[in-house]
Amino acid sequence: MNYFRVIVPIPDLSEDIEVLTALMAMNGYDSFEETSSEFIAYIPEDDYDEGKLLDIEYLNKYRLDKSLKTEFVPDKNWNELWESNYPSVYITENCLVRAPFHDSDENVAYDIIIKPKMAFGTAHHETTSMMLELILKNDLFGKKVLDIGCGSGVLSVLASMKKASSVIAVDIDKWSFQNTLENIAINKITNIHVIQGGAEVIKDVNDFDIIFANINKNILLRDIKCYSDALVDGGFVYFSGFYSKDLKDITEMAKTNNLEYLHNLENNDWVACVFKKHII
Repeated sequence: MNYFRVIVPIPDLSEDIEVLTALMAMNGYDSFEETSSEFIAYIPEDDYDEGKLLDIEYLNKYRLDKSLKTEFVPDKNWNELWESNYPSVYITENCLVRAPFHDSDENVAYDIIIKPKMAFGTAHHETTSMMLELILKNDLFGKKVLDIGCGSGVLSVLASMKKASSVIAVDIDKWSFQNTLENIAINKITNIHVIQGGAEVIKDVNDFDIIFANINKNILLRDIKCYSDALVDGGFVYFSGFYSKDLKDITEMAKTNNLEYLHNLENNDWVACVFKKHII
């Protein structure tokens, strides 16, 4: 799949980065990258619309000073870039996330293979690594798990390896859907069911023991009620994809939906946190 990428100077404030990410996501951009100097948004070639890009008023200042750049990214080049910049990652001494071209480590309990593609969730980002750390710390034996916004499927794979009884992996992005299927096969997992879609796919479900939602603040706030409704009483939800300053908003919205804050991890101003559904 070919992509277009839109590049602008990275905003000074984290709030501006979040706003820009949300606006681009609303216009079909499904993957984002931050360097020390640039914010980069990616969109499939078939979905790219220059007119819609020009309609995003937030980008006006970048157009005026001619710092906005748009580039075509052939599929082959993208994969070569990932493979050349994709080191393996140890989450703990017992968990390794690696690509198929990396050596395995027989000393780890959880050896997860993720084929690098454009899907978010390769364990290099702080939010994904913290979510993996939370999963490693908790007992998933026999649990029914939902991984919504699954990206590469790395959280689902670890949940299965930790003996979850079943895992539903959901992502609205076709690329992520396909990459999750690929990574399930690579890891020889048989109890993960992958669905392309959003929170609407669990509208009538209420029997998950644990939910992973590593997305972004705006989507989490919008869909927290849906996640709570899908949990069994006493079930747990792990949230990530937002900054430390946003934890209060997430916690307040969760509280209004019968979810009690338990604890969180922080790394480079990113947060991953755990909530428990009150027993009614």
